Amino acid sequence: MTTSIPAPSPLPGADPAPVRKAVVLARGLGTRMRRADADAQLSDAQAAVAASGVKALIDVGRPFLDYVVSALADAGITEVCLVIGPEHEALRDYAAATSGGRVRVVTAVQEEPRGTADAVAAARDFAGSDRVIVLNSDNYYPAEALSALAAAPGTALLGFDRAALVERSNIPAERIRAFALVAVDEGEREGLLADIVEKPDEQTLAAYGEQAPVSMNAWLFTPAVFDACARTELSPRGELEIIDTVRLLLADGEPITVVPAAVGVLDMSSRGDVTAVQDALAAVEVAL
Repeated sequence: MTTSIPAPSPLPGADPAPVRKAVVLARGLGTRMRRADADAQLSDAQAAVAASGVKALIDVGRPFLDYVVSALADAGITEVCLVIGPEHEALRDYAAATSGGRVRVVTAVQEEPRGTADAVAAARDFAGSDRVIVLNSDNYYPAEALSALAAAPGTALLGFDRAALVERSNIPAERIRAFALVAVDEGEREGLLADIVEKPDEQTLAAYGEQAPVSMNAWLFTPAVFDACARTELSPRGELEIIDTVRLLLADGEPITVVPAAVGVLDMSSRGDVTAVQDALAAVEVAL
């Protein structure tokens, strides 16, 4: 599930300060995970957590979130903020129990599930004037991909190779085809994000080509993201979407580096994912 990822070369004037903070979006409603699945072979304990919708705490040898936080620590992160809902007492307890080892773990509350841009905005006080990695709580990203992201200048995202995701992830190819497509500039701004398209149709897929990378919501943001979040408007789905925020940053002239990642990502979206994720993580060492 891993491969070597070269760190991007810093751009002139890039912020040399190491990235030490990460925001993990854990406010999701877990609608797919709550849904019963007769084919999913879960223990009673796993099923109970799945029914609560808190995907990140499902035990896959140990809580899934342990693996996410450990990978961030391996990438040099020392402070993690879990964005949670006001009802997520279990995640507050997790943060308190986990904090104080390799990482300090805190929480920030997103009062209503209003979308990913709103979730990022909830972590503004945690981020302060620092750059932060932002990622999903229900995905396990390899540490070497996170390290490469942290080494990028300014604002950045991981651009995942679709073939590698199909080969090394537990995500079906048809789902990967629905992920946001990333257009990388090949001109004077080579290696920078030119555009990003959420839920591309077949015509867009054909126009971008099979080699176009996809986004799996692994970002590196400067504090500029928070003002952009405040300007983000509701999408047709009625949510404040982080991709729309990123498009605002592009319109503002913000250079956004696309860090290539030919790696697998483990996805914990539904009950049917639990066994595959547990098997894939069996040999992964966790240090919190």
